[in-house]
Amino acid sequence: MKMKIVRTAMLAMAWAICMATAQAQSSQVLRLDGGNTTYAFGVNERGELQPLYWGGRLQAGDAIAAAKSNPEMASFDPTFTTTPQEYAGWGAGLYTEAGVKATFADGNRDLVLHVIRVTQGDATHAEVALKDISREVYVTLHYAMDAETGILGRWATIENKGPQPVTLEQAAAAQWTLPPARYALTYLTGRWGGEWTLNQETIQGGERVLESRRGTTGHQANPWFAISRDRSGATSGPVTATEESGEVWFGALAWSGSWRITVEKTQLDAVRVTGGFNPFDFGYKLKAGEALETPVFYGGYTAHGLGGASRLLHRFELTKILPNGPEPKPRPVIYNSWEATEFRVDEAGQMALAEKAASIGVDRFVMDDGWFGQRATDHAGLGDWYVNKEKFPRGLKPLIDKVHSLGMDFGLWVEPEMVNPDSDLYRKHPEWVLNFPGRPRTESRNQLILNLARADVREYVAGFLDKLLTENDIAFLKWDYNRNWSEPGWDQAAPDEQKKVYVAFIRNVYGILAELRKKHPKVEIESCSGGGGRVDLGILQYTDEVWPSDNTDPFDRLAMQDGFTYAYTPQIMMAWVTDSPHWLNGRATSLTYRMLSSMQGSLGIGANLNKWNAEDFATAKRLIAAYHDVQRTIVRGELYRLLSPREPSEFSATETVARDKSQAVVFAFTQGTQKGRGLPLLQLRGLDPQAKYKLTWIEGKGTPDTPASASGAWWMNHGVDVALRGDFQGAMLRLDRE
Repeated sequence: MKMKIVRTAMLAMAWAICMATAQAQSSQVLRLDGGNTTYAFGVNERGELQPLYWGGRLQAGDAIAAAKSNPEMASFDPTFTTTPQEYAGWGAGLYTEAGVKATFADGNRDLVLHVIRVTQGDATHAEVALKDISREVYVTLHYAMDAETGILGRWATIENKGPQPVTLEQAAAAQWTLPPARYALTYLTGRWGGEWTLNQETIQGGERVLESRRGTTGHQANPWFAISRDRSGATSGPVTATEESGEVWFGALAWSGSWRITVEKTQLDAVRVTGGFNPFDFGYKLKAGEALETPVFYGGYTAHGLGGASRLLHRFELTKILPNGPEPKPRPVIYNSWEATEFRVDEAGQMALAEKAASIGVDRFVMDDGWFGQRATDHAGLGDWYVNKEKFPRGLKPLIDKVHSLGMDFGLWVEPEMVNPDSDLYRKHPEWVLNFPGRPRTESRNQLILNLARADVREYVAGFLDKLLTENDIAFLKWDYNRNWSEPGWDQAAPDEQKKVYVAFIRNVYGILAELRKKHPKVEIESCSGGGGRVDLGILQYTDEVWPSDNTDPFDRLAMQDGFTYAYTPQIMMAWVTDSPHWLNGRATSLTYRMLSSMQGSLGIGANLNKWNAEDFATAKRLIAAYHDVQRTIVRGELYRLLSPREPSEFSATETVARDKSQAVVFAFTQGTQKGRGLPLLQLRGLDPQAKYKLTWIEGKGTPDTPASASGAWWMNHGVDVALRGDFQGAMLRLDRE
């Protein structure tokens, strides 16, 4: 499933221009307009498709110069390298990154793509057909721009129409080009327990590679980027990205397998961004008549800094990516039983926890790992998806009925792609896992990975999930994935086709999710991978929320949530309140601080409620009620980062404004004030300057002279002074238009 833009408009409004020669189309310019963005490209005199413009929206009558190849700079930099292309084949004299690289059956590896047909449906859609200059390899480039945000989705279909097979060794979704200038690159990296670190650096000559070779998206880098242009006039020194001003180009790859994005500063100081399947260990054989469709690579533009870029992405994700768009409902406040019971789940214990969760206003009760097979530890049971009769002698129905009687719906943890060697499934089908015959099978967390590229494995996984949902009134699946690939063999396939596993596995995951959603349309799904190991615009087309990190330390989460929201909407960002001292850092924090940290996203409670006292229950109940009142603004509004929690920082503050500017919600935190200094003055943003807003303190207070009501202009220009001092303190306020 591609971006939810109606593609039938291309057929209804299509006009086609067929090229008899390259010269006949060399003056043609294609232009796409959406939001505040224009994207233009054209065919040069050699028949290559060349990028021309990507930036702020131009007027309808503005002329864009026709495509023209760049000259050879020297014998070392031929025109094929100095001329940017929309999607370059590796051939001729190309030394920059290629969009596609192929090996033919006769050993030829030269691929030169020229335009043969251009089809534009309307101002937001186009398709361009390319063909090799002599071989029967065809590439169709697809363009679909969102009319509201101007975010452009691009992908490619590569087809072999020749009689002999062709092996693709590299297949990008798209290539983006920015003109010569000084730029800064912003990207996200991390590790387990420390995801979503925002990195910024000046783009230098050469190439920065962002990638995952792990078979899945990965914790170590995320397939998102932002590039800021330096307008200072400086010719040297670092380039900095700003939050609310300046031009920013950004992109995100919709793929949940091994991926790669390269950011390349060329010989002429242009910047080229190429993204798609990771070419490492990649080899996709196309027999005669076969085709490969790449993932979608989305790109956008704003003149309003990194904050403006993230707000556009949030809106786009909500309306065009997530299931049930354009108005996906806010996420239920959940309780998850893992920290209270771990694997020691049983009917009575879960019912007792459900009663406690309902008493504080939780909407959804989720039972985590341990309910199935012979699952007493993480050493056994994965793959055996039957209810453990010792723990639940009457099945799941009594527990589910109890949860429903308390006014909550019921969710369940699963890890469908994994198997323990100590399981009935593995003993019966050891051949079902990723493996190279005769080689060791590397375990992580005592588990192996089922090869979902296999039809029989796909059928098994889809079948047990369908059975589970059919036989039980389950509203939600927490779909986990707790390791990366090793020994990625697929011995069922022919040796020269086994590397297709990187594509077929992920496509089958998507297929299973799509089938489940069709058969069980009321079921919601979370993408979890030991934290943030599978978060991308591909998996988000089939899931409703994600688990950003196993690290729920509320102080650590401030910085991780900050980084996360540059690429992804708070709507999908599950944020749990867990126990103190925290298990990872040993840091002790108040329940109020933990609640406020988590309330900036989609709230969950993961603490052991059996250890709470009456004051804890009262605090949580009060704050959950306050959260419910403003949740829609928090997760669907316009996010402004007032104070950054990134190191080194004593403070953090965010503001979210409802799209209609009727409400704003502000969170503020101190990590440790020093020398008597308090929280800096918060000058709010995004309000209607003419409207009056009433102030309500949900937690904390302002200085004595803070008004109870003032204009949007007052709150934005004068600002609000939050009386906040001390270690790990938090405040929350709301403004409502009168």
